[in-house]
Amino acid sequence: MNYSNTSVSTFTENLILNIFKEINVKTDFYLTCTPGLEFMSSREVEHLKIGYSIEEKSGKGRVFFRSEYSKIPEMHCVLRTAERIVLLLERCTVNGLDEIYRVVKKLDFSFIEPEWSFAVRSTRAGNHDFTSIDIGRVAGKAVIDSYMESRGVRLRVNLDEPDVIVRCDLIGNDFMVGIDMTGDEGLHRRRYRVYQHPAPLNPVIAASLVYLSEWYHKNTLLDPFCGSGTILFEAGMMARNIPICRFRKDFAFTRFFSKVPETRENRVNLKLYGVERFRKHVEGARIIAKHVHIYPKFLEGYAERINEYFDEIDFIITNPPYGFRIGKKKVIEDLYSSFLKSTSEILKKKLVLITAERNVFEKYAREYFEDFQRYDVRYGGLITGVYVIEA
Repeated sequence: MNYSNTSVSTFTENLILNIFKEINVKTDFYLTCTPGLEFMSSREVEHLKIGYSIEEKSGKGRVFFRSEYSKIPEMHCVLRTAERIVLLLERCTVNGLDEIYRVVKKLDFSFIEPEWSFAVRSTRAGNHDFTSIDIGRVAGKAVIDSYMESRGVRLRVNLDEPDVIVRCDLIGNDFMVGIDMTGDEGLHRRRYRVYQHPAPLNPVIAASLVYLSEWYHKNTLLDPFCGSGTILFEAGMMARNIPICRFRKDFAFTRFFSKVPETRENRVNLKLYGVERFRKHVEGARIIAKHVHIYPKFLEGYAERINEYFDEIDFIITNPPYGFRIGKKKVIEDLYSSFLKSTSEILKKKLVLITAERNVFEKYAREYFEDFQRYDVRYGGLITGVYVIEA
């Protein structure tokens, strides 16, 4: 790996290494991911040898794993299905705000420089007689009190642009405290979208769909509803080993590391195709292609007629329109029916698709294919279905 330098105190780097040296042999990290696709993030952590002793919190968007502190920068380059990486300081059961205060106060925050600011970001799921705002307030006081005892200084709070983010997540009575190594902007903010589609697919989900398909770069890949090309660009970046940190360097972990890794790109040929009915989105996707240096073949056309454009395609991965994006029920029925019929005539290996129109999709999938797998996934406040169909 090549490294580029960032500004960080050598004292701070040594101090945090000393504080966290024992955490390296514990379940000391968790990542957040798309609820329902935790198994994909687990596979990715294991496959890339980023961590071990992996534990999923199914349906809650959390994956816990063990790793080395020194791998934090690498995690932010290779974990494509993760939203953020958190260094876990404590995980335990709590039954109220008083216990939350005690748990946080006992932790050592002396690695934070006195001139730095901090903020607590809290989330809560389950039935409680308090809110996530209450958790943030109580945990913030505990951090301040802990730091005052250890270093004799009152830490400055900055809710807008903190130097350090303390994450406090409460799921039921399972309480997690950690240092957010990603920052307020999650890893889905790849920063390669120099053209903005009105309804872009989250790149984390796009990457998960590609992994789920088991597509390999020597096979053809088509997205018939490609929009601005997110699925195709994520697939291309995977195949060429382009790190997700290529287009951004403002991660929170740079406060603690003097070096940011960059992986070496693989020069492989790609057989990527996208179909999009709106010319402005085709042109926008081509603008992104020049920025990323991945060049799918984009075609202005209709997903319902892909059998007219292609004789055969190995893999189809896509995110068809649904709900408010498409309107009347009959329009949805006609679109899905025609698309699946057309797909059945050219598909050679596998179709992977995400949609909230589960009933409509399944109705016509049964008509044109023998069987399918479905994973229920929470995306954008909706329960969607991620489908895998073998040709």
